[in-house]
Amino acid sequence: MDRPQDQVVADAPRTLPPPGRALVPAPTPPRRRLFWWLIAALVVILIGYIAWRLLTPAAKTHAGGAPPQPVGVAKIGVGDMHVVLTGLGTVTPMATITVQTQISGQLMSVGYTEGQLVKKGDLLAQIDPRPYEIALQQAEGTLAHDTGLLAQAKSDLARYITLSRKNSIAQQTVTDAQFLVQQDQGTVIEDQAAVASAKLNLVYCRITSPVTGRVGLRLVDPGNYVQASSSTGLVVVTELQPISVIFVLPEDNIPAIAQEMTAGHTLTVSAYDRTNATLIENGTLLTLDNTVDTTTGTVKLRAGFANGNNALFPNQFVNARLLLQTLTQVTEAPTAAVQHGAPGTFVYLVKPDGTVGVQVIKTGVTDGDEIQVLSGVKPGDTVVVDGADRLKDGARVKVTPPAGANPATPDNGPGAPPGEQPDNATPVPPNANNGAPAPQGQKKHRRHQQTDQ
Repeated sequence: MDRPQDQVVADAPRTLPPPGRALVPAPTPPRRRLFWWLIAALVVILIGYIAWRLLTPAAKTHAGGAPPQPVGVAKIGVGDMHVVLTGLGTVTPMATITVQTQISGQLMSVGYTEGQLVKKGDLLAQIDPRPYEIALQQAEGTLAHDTGLLAQAKSDLARYITLSRKNSIAQQTVTDAQFLVQQDQGTVIEDQAAVASAKLNLVYCRITSPVTGRVGLRLVDPGNYVQASSSTGLVVVTELQPISVIFVLPEDNIPAIAQEMTAGHTLTVSAYDRTNATLIENGTLLTLDNTVDTTTGTVKLRAGFANGNNALFPNQFVNARLLLQTLTQVTEAPTAAVQHGAPGTFVYLVKPDGTVGVQVIKTGVTDGDEIQVLSGVKPGDTVVVDGADRLKDGARVKVTPPAGANPATPDNGPGAPPGEQPDNATPVPPNANNGAPAPQGQKKHRRHQQTDQ
């Protein structure tokens, strides 16, 4: 039986190539080669399709097809702006007086309560006056004695002058009488001064407030012996109305401030609390110091305040704002719209086609949330104030309403007017409330029905 030729070929002994020669693979059939080419083509097509799907959104984005960015906008306006200089200050009383005794004696009583508001002339302390009353009586007695001697000397002098005219006595006697009268006159004057001094000591026994202000804590209790040589004092009185604030500003501001003061302008100073958020009181600038502190490069200024409600307390730290000048009718923009970057100082200007453009501007002074614009934009222009961090030149934007400006919700409930009710709304019968006042929507519905009838 004959075997097929293929089987004969397969059973034929395989001969190995001679040593040193490589094996040569058998040629691939054409049908199998075509199959692998088709597989490779399909893989290439699939990779190209995936790449096309991934790159198409990016291409649209670069081509300007990105969705518009929501932003908040504001318009460039015209208004008045204030040139304000701010410095840290300390509330300083106009007068702080340490009340001391001018005589020595026992402190009998005090006429105040710690922390009390006293007026000028009110009693603060009383020193035992009895020793000084006795001294006054002694001085008055001495004065009376010496006054009598002076009168006697004057009488003798008058008699001696009369006798001298008649040559009854020597001229030396008249001269001695004149000298005696002068001596007695000097003694009387000295006694009068002693009496005045004793009376003054009696006045010093009653210590009164030199100014209107607030007394501090008591430094000496009644019963103690106080001396005029003591430096402690009895109590401290601080004047509160009016009061001042001493604050510092850089020396570069001196020329502008001096120019306004020389022109006779009254400069307003506002005192704010330490957080710089709450206004305490408004006052006026009183004076400018005469030297610059070389260690800090600043100058001190004093502002006066009425302090009618005692809101300013001595040694309190405040923020002083000096209104130097008011600029009228200047172009101003919100500070939130101003950006800083590679172009410099710029804003995103909203164009009529719904895109934004980078507009370089030049700014001036800042007043709160507004900043002066010297060039670059004009009043009426619309600039971006919110969402600028997501923008670039030429980006599309969508203006969003400001916070709190929610659109009104239409009244489309069952009681809405005809034409505004939804299809599935259930009509409300007229007597649904059992005589109670009908809601506003229902009242409208009934009114429309009566009009239709």
